[in-house]
Parts: sequence; structure tokens; C-alpha cells
Amino acid sequence: MEIRPHRIIKRKSTKLIKVGNVGVGSNSPISVQSMTNTLTTDISGTIKQINSLAEAGGRYS
Repeated sequence: MEIRPHRIIKRKSTKLIKVGNVGVGSNSPISVQSMTNTLTTDISGTIKQINSLAEAGGRYS
């Protein structure tokens, strides 16, 4: 089942490249880079932000 059956999106076929161990292009999932915006001395706040990213589905490679 299409997510939007009324709007089928045709993706251009691209070549797979690796950035470190992350695949970009071809059939690779979309990757998003993120970072915290707390002071590095604010350990509790930084860990909260990291946990929030993980709960939202973020993972590291």
C-alpha cells in the first residue's frame, strides 16, 4: 500500500556511496545528522537531549 496513493513519487535511481559506514543513495534509508545544543559541562541536560533523540528513533552508526 502506498503512503499517498493519490501521489506516487518516482525516485531517480542513484549510485550508492559510503560516508564512513553510512550508505547514501540507491535504496539506502534517508540519514539525518543531529547534535545537542547544551553546554558540555551540563551533563544532565546533554544526556536528556541524547535520550530524546533516541526516543524519537535516532541511532548512531
